[in-house]
Amino acid sequence: MGETTTTKPTPEAIEALKKSIKRLNSRAGQQKMDLHDLAEGLPTNYQTLLEMAQKTYDIYFELDQLKKRLKTWEEL
Repeated sequence: MGETTTTKPTPEAIEALKKSIKRLNSRAGQQKMDLHDLAEGLPTNYQTLLEMAQKTYDIYFELDQLKKRLKTWEEL
């Protein structure tokens, strides 16, 4: 994810990245709702809290990286 480039990406590459962001954004929203549901039900299923929180963090981290890449690409 931390790739840097000095050449302008193709319009197709930019569109593909936008589609990836859209798909991941949808997954992130669902993961956020799942984490919220788990938190509301605590202490039931507390054993899965750390795993679900890490998964939520990972998705949002990846989404942030893709958005930063898109911004960089669009500025080239």
